[in-house]
Amino acid sequence: MAQADQERPASELPGALRGVGVDEKLGNLLPAEAVFRDSEDREVTIGDYLGTGRPLLVNFIYHNCPMLCSITLEALGMTLSDMDWTPGNEFDVLSISFGAGETPEMAARAKERMVAKLGREEAAQGWHFLVGDSTNIALVTQSVGYVFKWVAQTREYAHPAVLVFAGEDGTVTRYLHGLDLPADDVRKALVEASEGTVGTAVDQILMFCYQYDPDSNSYVIHATNLMKLGGMLTLMVMGIGLFIFWRREREGHTVRIPRPASG
Repeated sequence: MAQADQERPASELPGALRGVGVDEKLGNLLPAEAVFRDSEDREVTIGDYLGTGRPLLVNFIYHNCPMLCSITLEALGMTLSDMDWTPGNEFDVLSISFGAGETPEMAARAKERMVAKLGREEAAQGWHFLVGDSTNIALVTQSVGYVFKWVAQTREYAHPAVLVFAGEDGTVTRYLHGLDLPADDVRKALVEASEGTVGTAVDQILMFCYQYDPDSNSYVIHATNLMKLGGMLTLMVMGIGLFIFWRREREGHTVRIPRPASG
């Protein structure tokens, strides 16, 4: 489902899309107990990806999707390729299938394709593709307010396109809606999710100067904080200047006492 459809009133949406969307649940916890199988056919839980010290980027797909899911994955891959961060190093990605009964083989093919497109073999350690049953899928999707439905007429799912960000403890911190998401916004959302534990000093300053704007679905300059930062920098520059002036003045007024001549 396109972003424009998500923004239209429910009464204007096609019948197949009514009720589909995202009910944001900021502050909720991802269900650590939810059980899935990964691309290597191992039984895993969401909890296995928590407590790593890295934030999580979660997106929902289904592998039999004829259109949007492939586009969603391709768009995410392009966004990640524009970042100098790599899954498994600064953050982890969970690509969770909401198609009950899909197989680890499907997940493996998708993972192989996307890691190859990203062009970083090490990303395989941090980009996880999971499949599961309807019960465990519901645990995760309901915890983040992701609402999809099966459309019998077309025999496919209607679903939104969104990235969900969570801290290392599984706390949901941010949603970014749509397909074409700027790498800078994804990076800021990851820094925010990590509470500043990933990223450089510049990232921390940027997070002080920017805030998420739900109307634009992006991070925008926080005018008040920018003014505060400008004021602090001005005071620092003035303080350094005064200190240098004081040192020079002191050195200029130092009285040198001549040593007495011998004999």
